[in-house]
Amino acid sequence: MADTPNGLDTATSKEVAEYLRTSEMGLAQLRYKGNGPKFVRVGKRKVIYRWADVLAYLDANTMTRTDDHPKGAA
Repeated sequence: MADTPNGLDTATSKEVAEYLRTSEMGLAQLRYKGNGPKFVRVGKRKVIYRWADVLAYLDANTMTRTDDHPKGAA
């Protein structure tokens, strides 16, 4: 198994929302605006995330000062 929060390489929207401490709707808004972590569309409606992309998103949006600007979705 991978060294990830759920032991798998991929995660559901619910798992990622819980990990990022937001709602699934908040995560959907990030997808819509293009500001969130990269995601994979499986079929027409199903969305999954790779943990590597979620962690890269967190790294890209880690700030050291309040006037820092995010680097955007990794």
